Amino acid sequence: MSTPTRFVATQSVLTLDTRHPDVIRAMNDVHDMHRLVMSGHRGWVPEGDGDARSQMGVLSAWTVNLRAQTLTLITQARVTPDWSAVPRAARLEAPHLIRVDQTIKAGDTYTFRAFINPVRAVMQPDGPKKGQRGRRTATMSPHHAAEWFTQRLQPEGEAPIGPSSIKRIGADADPARITTAMLPPLVSTVKKGLKIVRAEVRGQLTVTDPATFTRTLSDGLGKARSYGVGLILVRK
Repeated sequence: MSTPTRFVATQSVLTLDTRHPDVIRAMNDVHDMHRLVMSGHRGWVPEGDGDARSQMGVLSAWTVNLRAQTLTLITQARVTPDWSAVPRAARLEAPHLIRVDQTIKAGDTYTFRAFINPVRAVMQPDGPKKGQRGRRTATMSPHHAAEWFTQRLQPEGEAPIGPSSIKRIGADADPARITTAMLPPLVSTVKKGLKIVRAEVRGQLTVTDPATFTRTLSDGLGKARSYGVGLILVRK
């Protein structure tokens, strides 16, 4: 029988005003959004450390409601953030911090919400050359994004590494009950051509491998985790 594991983190929910200049910049440039997220996690690692995000386990995701003129920013980290660096005029509400401390067991069932960057490696017609992984291509449809996510499900008794060396998430789900929606892509006003496709996936997960599932919740899923994808939120 799988050994239960423990998942500990601090999650934050910020409700921001889409009319504030700092928020407008963050919506329109992935690097400005990254700086906004990291502004709440200063002082835990030396300034300028290249892997500060991964050291602190910082993950984030955001959505916008243009009718309500709000941006909802969700973050997660292994450390406690301080959001005083975010201008008061940009905050429509006080930041809401959630302390997460869960024991995860095989068979536990969670409702989940995941923010993913559904990319895949596409090989050239003449086949891959030695040492090459293929050209990375992002999917642009909810159907293919759902397929990307279901490839990472881990049925009971199966290994955490699947076909094509895909890292699985330590949980399984009924693909027919998963819903997927595409979100606005992340772009840069400085680095031309940068475009990070995003999708939001929802459904229900059943834990099959507690250690792998806990690692997935803590470290995030897929690529581009520095830029607001990879976060999986769960609740019983």
